[in-house]
Amino acid sequence: MTTPAAASDPQDGRAEPPRADLSPEERAEVRSLARALDRLADWAGAQAQQARRSPVTERLQAHVPAEGRARSVVTRQLPVFQHVNVQVALDAWCAEAGREVAVEGVAMPPHYGGVVLHQLLHGEDLPPLRLAAPDLVDLPSGPGGRTRACWRSALLLVSDARGRWVLRVRGPEQHEPPSLQLEVGGLETADAQAVLDEVEALRSRLDVYRGQVVELAPGDMGGAELRFADLPPTRREDVVLPEEVLRRVERHSIEVARHRTALREAGQHLKRGLLLHGPPGTGKTHTTRYVVQHVPGATVLLLAGRALGLVGEVSALARSLAPSVVVLEDVDLVAEDRGFGSGASPVLFELLDAMDGAASDADLLFLLTTNRADLLEPALAARPGRVDVAVEIGLPDADGRRRLLELYAAGVPTALTEEDLTAAVDRTEGVTASFVKELLRRAVLESLEDAPGALREVRGQHLERALDDLLDSTQSVTRALLGVPADQSGPPLVEPVGEEGESFGWVAGPGVVPHRYVDRLGDD
Repeated sequence: MTTPAAASDPQDGRAEPPRADLSPEERAEVRSLARALDRLADWAGAQAQQARRSPVTERLQAHVPAEGRARSVVTRQLPVFQHVNVQVALDAWCAEAGREVAVEGVAMPPHYGGVVLHQLLHGEDLPPLRLAAPDLVDLPSGPGGRTRACWRSALLLVSDARGRWVLRVRGPEQHEPPSLQLEVGGLETADAQAVLDEVEALRSRLDVYRGQVVELAPGDMGGAELRFADLPPTRREDVVLPEEVLRRVERHSIEVARHRTALREAGQHLKRGLLLHGPPGTGKTHTTRYVVQHVPGATVLLLAGRALGLVGEVSALARSLAPSVVVLEDVDLVAEDRGFGSGASPVLFELLDAMDGAASDADLLFLLTTNRADLLEPALAARPGRVDVAVEIGLPDADGRRRLLELYAAGVPTALTEEDLTAAVDRTEGVTASFVKELLRRAVLESLEDAPGALREVRGQHLERALDDLLDSTQSVTRALLGVPADQSGPPLVEPVGEEGESFGWVAGPGVVPHRYVDRLGDD
């Protein structure tokens, strides 16, 4: 059967309505064809929409019921350095009885970012996505190079007593400021918050930083980075200080921690501040290393240089990981500096305020070191009560210099007589521990010069030649390159510039204020 075609206007090409002379049967067939064409158009549109539909959205919608997808997504932001702890917590949380979790990854084209869980659930404004294995990043999880594979981006499809819902991990992504987020979709808001609280409680209880020595450093794009530090073992006998000085340091740090329970019961505060001050190279870093290794059960957080600007982050972290020791080296470098911190006050003032913000019963030790106590006095006077005890670590006396010679020669084959040691002690009056350490190193080199090959033994003549070299008055240019005034007169070299483990030079004569060098070479 042939359906009469609509007439066409030859002037504008528009189709005219069907002719009025069509029979009722013909009109019914035209209407039927129009309905079929409408259905075809609807089907073609649905097919096109289905072709554009993300497989990620399909997977989520197949898991999360419609009523769940209509609920709000709850997001919690976390510090990036907690990424490894979030993974540890989620591993434990997923393994709990009564919970089934399927983990999916999302493959995203380069330069696409910022896609939130709400978009994934509803398929709105998505780039081309596909399901894949979760993206992993290997992060430090303990000293000695231990690491843990952590989800950089993952969807956790959860089935438990709360129903069927989804939790998403969003770690730092390329081309975006570093961030770490957990997103929960498909639950009532209160239930989603409860889930995030459960993960947070596990993160705190299983924290990989607890009880470790951790060094903080500024991140490349802001925030803090945490690195596990391996400190060389330091015994009490390795610390060469007058007994009364060492006991004062121990009493305010180690002994308070040992008696923490009794002190709390007696209503005494555990938060304390200890300042070690004195000339460069006298052993403040060495003493600090001994203290932090002998405070029982403590987490140690180390800050130096630009990391001192992280006082806010470190104070909050110390409270969460208490008992904690916060070590801040060379705080005089930021005594008046506003450049490292986020506020208008000097960084030292921010630090002292952060110390004051901790509860008095918090088991926190703030251990500060400085070569310039005079720079800190105005700040300490303006913020009283933050630092309880200041201990001077001075130049070693004759007994101290002898003990230092014996300490640094402990692992070296020597044939030094009592006369050799006495002569070296007499000639090194006014020097520092760093000087004595360098003296032994040069004595070893002198021995190797005499007998190349494996080291045999260091004798008195080697020690004497090394000392002559260090005290040689013809080395004025070398001293000038290391910060010693070229026209300085007086006794030969007596004071090193820089703490143990730093680049150092020597200044001639007492009372000379040296130029500071802060080029750390690493701890021995």
